[in-house]
Amino acid sequence: MRLRGLLCAGVCMALAGPALVYGQENGGAPGGQKTFTPTAVAPADSLNAALSIFEEEFVGAAEAMPADKYNFAPATTIGLYSGVRTFAEEVKHVTQANYSLMRGYGVPGAPDAKTIDALKTKDDIVKALKDSFTYMHTAISTITPENAFMSLPGPPQYKLTRASLAAYGMGHLMDHYGQMVEYLRMNGIVPPASQQK
Repeated sequence: MRLRGLLCAGVCMALAGPALVYGQENGGAPGGQKTFTPTAVAPADSLNAALSIFEEEFVGAAEAMPADKYNFAPATTIGLYSGVRTFAEEVKHVTQANYSLMRGYGVPGAPDAKTIDALKTKDDIVKALKDSFTYMHTAISTITPENAFMSLPGPPQYKLTRASLAAYGMGHLMDHYGQMVEYLRMNGIVPPASQQK
């Protein structure tokens, strides 16, 4: 029974912790001197704010890898790494996906995937990556309360909407960010987002 009580207390603190920290950081106190009042946030503003966080981490990782290591992929002698993407291919894949996932929003200016695939230098690849995030932000900016959850063409089981496609795009790029983090660490580089400030 005591263990159950301790577990419950731990879970309650874990759930309440972020709220308490938020209140203290914003001039409030746990005693409730200042309370949080929810307000409506435009879907595009909320999604673009989230994307900016992920973008900073992803671009930071892309910039952290030295140019001479951009073709790095883990050796097959240390695990099941046969046929995996190189670091450059990871960055280019996400760049292509940022464009292809957002094309359905009707924003012009997306380059052909072959153009991105042909890039060779770190500088060109990172520039294309940054441009793809600009495109993604522009597409997300077209989301309104009225169209956020209107259906988009696609496999019916995915129930695609502008909001869910934006969320999927962010999940996709962070999936690959996890792989890139391992590539950086294998080369003795701590990802910028993991470095102590």
